[in-house]
Amino acid sequence: MARRFLTAASLAAAALLSAGCGSEGVKVRQAVGKVDGKVLFAERCGSCHTLGVAGTQGSSTDVADREREDGPNFDTRVETVEDVVYAIENGGFSGAIMPENIATGEEKLAIARFLAKNAGSEVEKSAPASGSADSGGDEPSGDEAPG
Repeated sequence: MARRFLTAASLAAAALLSAGCGSEGVKVRQAVGKVDGKVLFAERCGSCHTLGVAGTQGSSTDVADREREDGPNFDTRVETVEDVVYAIENGGFSGAIMPENIATGEEKLAIARFLAKNAGSEVEKSAPASGSADSGGDEPSGDEAPG
């Protein structure tokens, strides 16, 4: 009887000790109420989207090795807060891969603001000067008759 008790106690002790192996503590945000769009983007979006400012490289830059899960490269694409909010709420614009509501509330807005501010770093951000004689486009200036 004592032998069974010792065996059972030994197994229980081993189970309790091994339960803690390989586990990590839960990371809790230090500043309550502080939401960091850059951190959230890296955590929730970085595996599929590239954005240099956030240190993420989720998009393929080579069509030959592009995968279905590769999202847009935000270094080469300008975004607005409204478009990012729409994409977060609806699973992107195609709805094919990105999960809907990957962030909600303040976290969603923090990601949207961060991305709108930082996306398009590799896009030339110059617009034609207003009032110039040649806007460089093929559209009528408004002074011309259609035809």
